[in-house]
Amino acid sequence: MSASKVGGVRWTLVFWMFVVAAVSYLDRNNISIAAAMIQKDFGLTNLQLGGVFSAFVMGYAFTQPVAGRIADRFGPYRVIAVGIVWWSVLTALTAAVPSGLTFSLTLLMIVRFVLGVGEAVIFPASNRLVATWVPRSERGLANGVIFAGVGIGAGVAPPLITHLMLAHGWRSAFYVTAVVGVAVLAAWLVFVRDRPEHHRSVGAAEAAYIRQGAGHGVAAARPAPWLKIVKDRQVALLTLSYFTYGYVAYIFFTWFFKYLSSVRGLDLKASAIYGMLPFLAMAVCSPLGGWIADRLTPRFGKRIGRCWTAAFALALSAVFVALATQVADARLASLFLAGGAGALYLSQSAYWTLSADIGGGSAGSVSGLMNMGNQLGGVVTASLTPLLADRFGWTASFVFAAVLCLAGALAWLFIDPDAPLSEADLGAAPALKTKPSVV
Repeated sequence: MSASKVGGVRWTLVFWMFVVAAVSYLDRNNISIAAAMIQKDFGLTNLQLGGVFSAFVMGYAFTQPVAGRIADRFGPYRVIAVGIVWWSVLTALTAAVPSGLTFSLTLLMIVRFVLGVGEAVIFPASNRLVATWVPRSERGLANGVIFAGVGIGAGVAPPLITHLMLAHGWRSAFYVTAVVGVAVLAAWLVFVRDRPEHHRSVGAAEAAYIRQGAGHGVAAARPAPWLKIVKDRQVALLTLSYFTYGYVAYIFFTWFFKYLSSVRGLDLKASAIYGMLPFLAMAVCSPLGGWIADRLTPRFGKRIGRCWTAAFALALSAVFVALATQVADARLASLFLAGGAGALYLSQSAYWTLSADIGGGSAGSVSGLMNMGNQLGGVVTASLTPLLADRFGWTASFVFAAVLCLAGALAWLFIDPDAPLSEADLGAAPALKTKPSVV
């Protein structure tokens, strides 16, 4: 039976995961938009501000494998709900940190670190949701749509946060985005469930279609041993490549807005407009990359459809980022950097699709480990970018990012997409610890 005739409840869940991704990036990207005001309010140097950025990413990074394991064990529905509550509270607490105290910087870094810990569950749990709900043939597009939320959330942030800051101060922007998270939580609790059989709106035809296409007996599988996951060659290569991806991506999530205003000389309003471009490119290119991969894979196989597509996208991103350093006009440089961000996100769904395919019942654990590599790239970016810029200039910072992007592209050429974790480690286990419920 064709996909169009079996129903589309699985895409409703993908939509809500898209919304969660958008709000999570709105809540984490607000600090980069408010960076200049926060830096002035707290009297921070560039390196201290980089430390604040790094605090979030470190909490986010080192919690990834644990977050993925928790999602595998207890199910994404409950885990993501807790994550939304967590990050909404900590976003509000960021605005509540007082300036002018001897320990203000330390307190701000602690709050951002704990915020990162709470947000860590989002994408490993999302990957487990995709592995359970979405057949392999549709996972590229599904992951692309989910990660388009990253671009939408981060793209909405510049004009929204700028408007709130100019009207009411930077702290008000954090309170507003925290309230948005609570609203999304209410929708999540109503419309999402861990498994198709727990969702009243899923018909028999769609349930059978999902079971047939998911593979690995994902819903009832127990996670593979950690040692096996860590030693797996494909997981290691994915993690290495995603590290380079994260290094480049986090330039846009941390330093890009400040780069436009402080280095390229755009005023706050112009920076808000041009600061949207990379994230809008991400939003468009993320599902586009997944769609392209889903079309190419049945015809040419996963190596071309997933691996070569991702490698090409990363290489193209490197070219755009390097070219941006060679133009004098700030607006043209913004366009080149937007091209680099869009090309980068053409590869996004490939990481998450292959980690779900390889991991099966360990999809949360595998993607958590992989995403830790991504976030460690972000940790390095937050601190190394201003260090390189101070010593060698901003051109050197972006060229270094382009070189890393090429290394990530090369890693994709050595990944075997048809080498999942051993089925012997993915045998049946007790059901996830959630009670069947209906919408």
